[in-house]
Amino acid sequence: MKNVPIGEVLKEYGYITDDHIKQALDYQKTEAGQGKRLGALLQELGFVTELQVLESLGRKLELPMINFDDYIIDLEASEKLPKQLAVKYNVLPLSQNDNRFQIAMSDPLNFYAQEDIRQIVGMPLEIYLAESATIKRLIDQNYAEVGAKLAAKQANISVEDLEVPSIELEEGEDEVPVIKLVNSLLARGYSANASDIHIEPFEKHTQVRMRIDGQIIEYVTLAKSLHSSIVARIKIMGNLDIAEKRIPQDGNFKTVIEGFNISVRVSVIPTIYGEKVVMRYLSSDTTIDKAGHFGMEPEAYEKISKMLASPNGIIYITGPTGSGKTTTLYMVLEHLAKRPVNISTIEDPVERGLPKINQMSVNVPAGLTFSVGLRALLRQDPDIIMLGETRDAETAEISVKAAITGHLVISTLHTNDAISSIVRLEDMGLAPYLVANSLVGVVAQRLVRKVCQNCAYETEPTPEEAAVIGPDIKVIKKGHGCHVCNNTGYKGRVSIHEIVLIDKTLKRMITKGADSQDMFNYAVEHQGMKTLGESAINLVRKGVTTPEEVLKVAYYSD
Repeated sequence: MKNVPIGEVLKEYGYITDDHIKQALDYQKTEAGQGKRLGALLQELGFVTELQVLESLGRKLELPMINFDDYIIDLEASEKLPKQLAVKYNVLPLSQNDNRFQIAMSDPLNFYAQEDIRQIVGMPLEIYLAESATIKRLIDQNYAEVGAKLAAKQANISVEDLEVPSIELEEGEDEVPVIKLVNSLLARGYSANASDIHIEPFEKHTQVRMRIDGQIIEYVTLAKSLHSSIVARIKIMGNLDIAEKRIPQDGNFKTVIEGFNISVRVSVIPTIYGEKVVMRYLSSDTTIDKAGHFGMEPEAYEKISKMLASPNGIIYITGPTGSGKTTTLYMVLEHLAKRPVNISTIEDPVERGLPKINQMSVNVPAGLTFSVGLRALLRQDPDIIMLGETRDAETAEISVKAAITGHLVISTLHTNDAISSIVRLEDMGLAPYLVANSLVGVVAQRLVRKVCQNCAYETEPTPEEAAVIGPDIKVIKKGHGCHVCNNTGYKGRVSIHEIVLIDKTLKRMITKGADSQDMFNYAVEHQGMKTLGESAINLVRKGVTTPEEVLKVAYYSD
C-alpha cells in the first residue's frame, strides 16, 4: 500500500469532497502551494485537520494513534536514533520490544524515512501516529535529556567543573548539562504521572527512581560525579542552603511543565554517601475517577454529604502518606466554597490555590505552626476551617474547642482505619466526652492500583487469592505488563473508603470508653459500614484491581 492517494482516503471517510480536492490541486499550481503535498494543502486550506488526516491514514494503513498520556517512552530508544534524523523526519523513538523498534511519526506515507530509520536501528519498525507538534515537542524534551547525559559523561563533570554561580545564570542556562538534566527529569516525571522523584546517592553511582501509581520504578543510573551538582541545582531551585550538608532541609519551588503551573516540594536528607533528594509534585490536574462524588462510590458519597451538612464539628480524613487525603480535602473544600461561607485553611504547604478560600501556609522557623495558625484563624470569624494535619495534642485540643464553639473543622489524621481515629484522639490526651461531642465522622481512605486495560486478561484466582477475596469470585483480571504500564500490569489508581458516622449511640459508647472492636461491630452492623478490605474486594469483582492490592488494605482482617 505504498501508493496511498490521500485525497481519495479522506474522501472515502467523508472528510472532504471532490470539490475540495480540486481546489487543493489548483492551489498546488500557484506559487504559494508549489512543492507542497496534497494532504498539507488540504490542511492549509482548512478543509481538514491534521488529526483527521492521521485518523484516516491510520484506518487505511491499520496503524494506531498513540496517546502519550498512557505511554512511557524508553529513553534508550532515543540513543539509537540520531537526533538529526529524528528532527529531519519528525519521528520520535518510543521503545524497543520483541526485536521491533517502535516509533511515532506524523507522516506515515514517508516510506523513505521509514527505510532510513530501519537500516540505522537494524530492526523492523512498529509505527504509531501522532500530531507533528506533539512529536516535535517530545523530540526536544527527550534528546535534551539524552544530550545532558552524554555531555556529562564525556566531560566527566564534577562539582569543580560546574560551580554554583554558573548554574544560577539565566541567559543560556539550558546549555549547562546538569540544568538540562534536572529539567528533563522534572518533565519526564510529570509526563509519566509520577508523584515523586527520588535522587539517591550510593557508593559508585546515583540512582534516580520515580514513584508511579504508588510503586517505586527505577528510571536511570547516573555517574557519581554528577550527584553534588544535581543536588546544588535543586537546592537553588528550592531556596535551600547549598553549603549545609549535615542536616535535613525542606523547601519548594514552582515551575511550568507542558503549560501547567506545578509546585514541587523538595526534601533533602544526609546519607552516608551524600545527600538524598526527593522532589514531590503538588500538581492541580490529577485525574480523579468519579470526581463529581469526591472520587467515591455513591453510598460513601451520600455519607460524607451528610457529614458536610453539619453546621459544626470535626470531620477527619485518615490514611497513610500518599493515600490521596489532600486531594479529597481539596475537592471537599471546592464543594463547600459554593456556599455563602467564610472558609480558611492552614496547610503545610499550600499545594494548590483555591478560589473563595483563604489559605495560610505553616512556617515553623517563623513560629507559625498549626496550633498558632489555628488560634489566629479563630479570630478571623471563619465558618469552616481546614487544618492540613492534626499532628499533636495542642492542635487537636484547639480543633475540638473550635468545633464545639460553632465551627466546622476538616482535618487529616494518620490512622489505619476509621474507628482507630477515635482511639488516636484519646491517646493525644483529649477527654472522651470532648471527642464524642465534637466528632461528626471519619473517612478512612486508601488508593489501590487499577489493572492496565491495555494488557488486561481474565484468569481464575489461585487458592491463595480465593482465600483473600472469597470463593464467590470465579474470574479476576490481571495485567500481563506492557509499554503502557511500564511492565507492571497496573495503570492508574482509584480510591476506596471506610466511613463511620458518629451518631447518638457511638457518642454514648465513646463517652463510656467502649472497646474499639465494639464500636467497629456497631458501625458494620447498624450503619452498614464497608471496610477498606470489602471495598477493595468489590473492585476485584468488577475487574478494576487485583487480590494483590486487597492484601495491602485488608491487613486488619481475621
